[in-house]
Amino acid sequence: MTDADGPPGGAPPPGYLGAGGPIRRGPAPELVEAGYGLELADAPLLSRGLGLADVAHVLALDAIPDGDRRELLAALVDLLDDEIEVDPRYGDLANVRERELERRVGTASGWLNAGRPRREAGRIAFRIALRTRVLDLAAAVARFAAALTDAAARERDTPMPDYTYLRAAQPTTAGHWLLSFAHPALRDLERLRGDFAWVNRSPAGAGGVNGSRFALDRRRLSDLLGFAAPIEHTRDAGWQTDGLADLTSHAAIAATGASRFAEDVELYGSDEFGLLRIGDELCRASALMPQKRNPYALVVLRGGAGTLLGRAAGVLATQRTPSGRTDNLLYAYGEVAGAVDLAARLLRLAAAVAESVTIDAARAWRALRESAAMATDLAESISVATGLDYRSAYRVVGRALAGGSLDPGALGAAAREVLGRPLDLDSAIVADALDPAAALATRTIPGGAAPEPMDAMLAACRSAVGEARAWVDAERAAIDRAERDLVDRARR
Repeated sequence: MTDADGPPGGAPPPGYLGAGGPIRRGPAPELVEAGYGLELADAPLLSRGLGLADVAHVLALDAIPDGDRRELLAALVDLLDDEIEVDPRYGDLANVRERELERRVGTASGWLNAGRPRREAGRIAFRIALRTRVLDLAAAVARFAAALTDAAARERDTPMPDYTYLRAAQPTTAGHWLLSFAHPALRDLERLRGDFAWVNRSPAGAGGVNGSRFALDRRRLSDLLGFAAPIEHTRDAGWQTDGLADLTSHAAIAATGASRFAEDVELYGSDEFGLLRIGDELCRASALMPQKRNPYALVVLRGGAGTLLGRAAGVLATQRTPSGRTDNLLYAYGEVAGAVDLAARLLRLAAAVAESVTIDAARAWRALRESAAMATDLAESISVATGLDYRSAYRVVGRALAGGSLDPGALGAAAREVLGRPLDLDSAIVADALDPAAALATRTIPGGAAPEPMDAMLAACRSAVGEARAWVDAERAAIDRAERDLVDRARR
């Protein structure tokens, strides 16, 4: 075989050199389809980041002659906005770009590989692509938390049963129930801030393993690309992937939190519960049954969370490889970015659901009064008023419930049966213990459902959402400013 048997264009393109010399045969069509095609499917994700990485490298590499630098920077800036015709037989996008630059500026393009493997450019490009996506997801989570907080404020004083195992447990308020989903969302934001800190570190200037004979200022490269700092260990900079597993897992966790909210909303909005309703714009009518108003958005949230759990497991599985290999990134580019994008879409949908929720206060009050959710309060009141140990009071109330009544007479009869003696219970104590409003007024501990702790939690949630939104805006602005400055510097 001769060089002509490889891809068109005479000599083999970049990437066709092996340890034993030039590879004489072009890639098998099966490799193109399964491998190179997969790499190039992520070209839109990586394209601009590769261009920015190249621009920063050319600006920072002092060894480049001024004439070659000017010619190469001009071509790179033009290429930022140009679409390159992609031939998958040339491998990944870095190869395709290098071939195109060689066509435009000749040997000046050879400086792109000075002290830098193509792997480094790809790692930079991936982080550039991910950091805006992480901010998009954080903004979506913040919107979800804000919507839940606003809904909780509206329903702060709306009594309803709290359900455990789908059984009426104790009295609560719709506001307290709604706010219980805002706190996990705020923890999602904390996790995403950590993910962003990992993504926003620079692998630039690390070289193949631990630098090269070409002098490159890693701090300057990091600043040019808008990263917070260089990754310290050069070999780790080229091969680290644990943060990708963290990010996809945290995207799945955020979507799962939204899915848990959706599960409750679907149950509480069903005909059997009837406690709430979501907006018509988030539902879909049955094509067959005219009475059906299907909460379709909730189905999307549950299915999306399941999909992301699978993606997180898949990304983690790809990390089971020796160091110094790219198989853990070949599939990760599209999977990780796609997972973060999907999670952001799901969280925006969850926010729209939370923004649309309306509580049927009359139905919620009726469900509370018709349930046995006040039984625990009654047992506690008996224990406090009489000095009876709580377990005995619990048994008395349970026996009375079995008989179908919690009035003082039924409680007295139950006490004689359980304790062997009557209990002298004031009817006012029993009435107060069975009053949901009176019970909720006692929930004054931090985190409780009474107005004072609710107001404190609502204020804290609003503050956390505001701080998260300010952080997202500041990071976006810093990234945009760095990218503009880099391109402007190249043009100058």
